Amino acid sequence: MSTTHDNYDPEKQENTPYSSGKDQNYAVEVAPAGGVVQHDAVFSDMSEGGPNYRSLGMLGAFVLMTKANVGLGVLSIPFVFMSVGMVPGIILLIIMNMIIMYCALVIGDFKQNHPEMYAIADAGFIIGGKVGREYFGIAFLLFMIFVAGAGMVGVSTALNAVSTHGACTAIFIFVAAIAGWACASVRTLGKVAWLGWIGLVSILLAILILTIAVGVQDRPFAAPKTGPWEKNIHIFVAATFSDAMSSVNDVVFAFAATPAYFGIISEMRDPRQYKKAMVWSMGFVLILYLVIGVVVYHFCGQYVSSPALGSAGKLMKKVCYGVAIPALLVTLTIYAHLAAKYFFVRILAGSEDLTKPTRRHWTIWLGSTFATVAIAYLIASAIPIFGNLISLIGALIGPSVCIIPYNLMWWHDNWRFKESSQRNVVMAAVNGILLVIGVFVTIAGTYAAVQTIVHDKSRNKPWSCADNSHSV
Repeated sequence: MSTTHDNYDPEKQENTPYSSGKDQNYAVEVAPAGGVVQHDAVFSDMSEGGPNYRSLGMLGAFVLMTKANVGLGVLSIPFVFMSVGMVPGIILLIIMNMIIMYCALVIGDFKQNHPEMYAIADAGFIIGGKVGREYFGIAFLLFMIFVAGAGMVGVSTALNAVSTHGACTAIFIFVAAIAGWACASVRTLGKVAWLGWIGLVSILLAILILTIAVGVQDRPFAAPKTGPWEKNIHIFVAATFSDAMSSVNDVVFAFAATPAYFGIISEMRDPRQYKKAMVWSMGFVLILYLVIGVVVYHFCGQYVSSPALGSAGKLMKKVCYGVAIPALLVTLTIYAHLAAKYFFVRILAGSEDLTKPTRRHWTIWLGSTFATVAIAYLIASAIPIFGNLISLIGALIGPSVCIIPYNLMWWHDNWRFKESSQRNVVMAAVNGILLVIGVFVTIAGTYAAVQTIVHDKSRNKPWSCADNSHSV
């Protein structure tokens, strides 16, 4: 029997989040019968006949990371430019991209140092024990489920737009939930990556169509239907505190796929390729956001819609939303899948049922996906306005899963157990500043989001049949 190990360190076997009493570091073991058994720090023994959770390549990781970002968040970027002005909007996008990219880089190093980590809750356990695990675990689940709910709202908005409010919005949200459950029940991210390709192509096509449409159309959809209309383009806008923080919330949400990266790196064949995939993904996303924000705001001015796909004319609005439906559904799928996988791994950790297709395996997996989608459905039905839900998620939960944990993770691995150096002092100060920023955005952003929801006269009631796409 021959065995090879990856990232083996016996000392790291102590105090693991899901200790099963055996070596959980990744290895490949050739059994006497000729079969191959893979040992993983998260998924334990993986053999032929069961799902291969370590099948995700670098290109697949890039697609999942990019699609996890480019979906719901991009649809609010032009509205941010309208709220704060073109220059502040560009600066805000670049700064937030740099902050969250740095935080995402920490995941790569932390995973190499702690291969037993699967989700952000595991990182919380490593840096803060049981309290840290439960706090970040709850934040992670809330974020992923809320985003899945926002995905349902996005799908319902698209169906309303395409059908010109052909059915009750509550029905469309229910249809989105059923479709999301079916897609999220695919067991491995390696297979979900194929859906990621479909979703990424879908949203890029929708954005391309929107960009061309707003450049050639007579007037934006929200502009006066007849007569002259004036377009106001502002380099700077004297926004109120609530409007400015709402824009910050939207931008945080637009880059807030970071908690999904834990699951992605854990299912990569070679986690060392994570940083390369992530940096390319974040760079691509930033360029895309800048282009869509500047172009749509330039041509639509104060008549930008949220979501942005509504900024095109009536016909092109239907076309854009129709093309974007697969993308919105894939966003729902990715976030619901990862939330369910957290439940699944935590319940079955250390058990053979985790990697073998037993009755218990399937019962817990399908039960996890169903519970996740069901909760997301309740959220989507309770807050069926896309913009309000995006802002609330970006403020209340976004910093707790996109900024704050990574500063603490850096402190754990680079400050407490290493000799002091000038570089460490600088990086400690940087992480301290980012921690303060994360806390500030959480408090101030949540206040702004709540104020927006309270004063939004167009908000629909829970389980409302009202058209949330403003097509009629």
